Amino acid sequence: MPLVESPELVAELMGELRDGRRAAAGALVERFYPDLRRMAAIRMQGEGAHTWQPTVLVNELYLELTRIKSLPAGPGGLAERDEFFALAAFLMRRLLAHHARPLRKRTIAASLSDAPEPAVSGEQSLCEVENLLDRLGAIDPTLRAVVEMKVFEGLSRQEIAQRLGCSVRTVARHWDFAVKWLRSAMEFPGDS
Repeated sequence: MPLVESPELVAELMGELRDGRRAAAGALVERFYPDLRRMAAIRMQGEGAHTWQPTVLVNELYLELTRIKSLPAGPGGLAERDEFFALAAFLMRRLLAHHARPLRKRTIAASLSDAPEPAVSGEQSLCEVENLLDRLGAIDPTLRAVVEMKVFEGLSRQEIAQRLGCSVRTVARHWDFAVKWLRSAMEFPGDS
C-alpha cells in the first residue's frame, strides 16, 4: 500500500535527517522509493556499460543518506520534498561517478536527445562536466538547476517549471540557453 505524502511529515523527516538521525533516511527512502527508483533508472539510462541496476543505486543512496551527520537548515513546508529530491539527485550523481572511477573505459554520458555530450570519457569527463556545471551555475544558478533536474533527475519541463515556480516556456528558454552554452564551452574551453 503506497504511503500518503504529508508535507508536514516530510518536513519532520528532513529535519531529523539534517540532525543525522539514520531512521529518517530509511523513512524517506521508503516513502519515496518508487520515485527514487524512477530517478535512478532515468539517470542510468544514458550510462554506458555498468554493473548496477536502479535498485542498487537506490540502496547505495540509502547508505549515503544514513552517513549524513548534519545538513544546513532547509526551506520547510512543501519545499522539503524538493530539497530531498535535489539531495538524492546530487548523491546519485556522485555515487555513479565514484562507481565508474576505477573502470577507465566506462563512459559517463548524461545524454538526452538534445543535450550536449562530453568530448572525452572516464574520470576526466566527470571532472569536466562538474566544472562546466559550476561555470554555468556562476552565470545563473537556475540554469544549472534546470540542467541537473532534466539530465540527472529526468524531470520533464512541466515538472521543472512546477519545482522552480516558473512557466514551462521559461524552463525551455533556460534549457536552450544552457545547451548552447555547454556546447560552446565544450568546443572552445577557454572562450566561455
